[in-house]
Amino acid sequence: MDDMSNRKIAPYIFLIPWVIGMLIFRLYPFANSLRLSFMRYRLMSPNNRFIGLDNYIRMFTTDRTFKLSLEATLKYVLLTVPLVLVFSLFVAFVLNFKLKFINFFRTAYYIPSILGGNVAIVTLWQFLFETRGLINTLITSLGGTPVRWYTDPNLAMLVMSLLRAWQFGSTMVIFLAALQNVPKSLYEAGAIDGASKLRMFFAITIPIITPVILFNFVMRTVNAFQEFNSSYLITQGGPNYATYLLNVYIYETAFRRNLNMGYASALSWVLFVLIMILTAIVFRSSKYWVHYSD
Repeated sequence: MDDMSNRKIAPYIFLIPWVIGMLIFRLYPFANSLRLSFMRYRLMSPNNRFIGLDNYIRMFTTDRTFKLSLEATLKYVLLTVPLVLVFSLFVAFVLNFKLKFINFFRTAYYIPSILGGNVAIVTLWQFLFETRGLINTLITSLGGTPVRWYTDPNLAMLVMSLLRAWQFGSTMVIFLAALQNVPKSLYEAGAIDGASKLRMFFAITIPIITPVILFNFVMRTVNAFQEFNSSYLITQGGPNYATYLLNVYIYETAFRRNLNMGYASALSWVLFVLIMILTAIVFRSSKYWVHYSD
């Protein structure tokens, strides 16, 4: 009886470190940030106090920087997410064929996702698109004129989006797994009916993998809203706040602009609520375009 009791208790004992870490490093900061968002709270200041909704009122009425950063963030998401999804699905579709050295190519396309958006990769990306960088060197060698990537707002945003699109490996792997699970009998039936490869892709493949498209869409959207490195290191938010993402504004408000943790917490909660609302809309709309097999 004692042995049976010990076996039942043992798993919960092993969970204790995880529960402690979750409470201390996840739930407490999460709840505390909500409390700080209703305060005038500056680090190292003795005059911290409760101010109610003042941070939120200021944000939506007089804070022009917030509006610019929110606009830049939405543009980044709208440009990056479709680009990543379309490109990763295309590559997954190509890699789904039985080609020579296919395993090598699958690994090669996944490597950028392992490298991620770390500082070294972001810095390298910045050098590639500088006025005298590798991209402009190639353009000049072909007789073109060097492009000022970082002075045009649209081009600067494109550079940031291309960096995220280059890291499509994880999304591609998920699409590849979904494509390999599409029943071959459906393609055989389509071929008998005389459907072309393109027709079968849109009439058979896409409907079958819509649950995976939904998953990747939500994950890539959340990741895009959390982007920081590319804006902070490549463009420094310029030109004229065109690429000044909301996460960069939160960071600079909390740690560089008077250490205003209260206002930064309010900005963080607005970002959190925005992500939740958009995610809820996507899930709500999924019943019209996502098809689940019985």
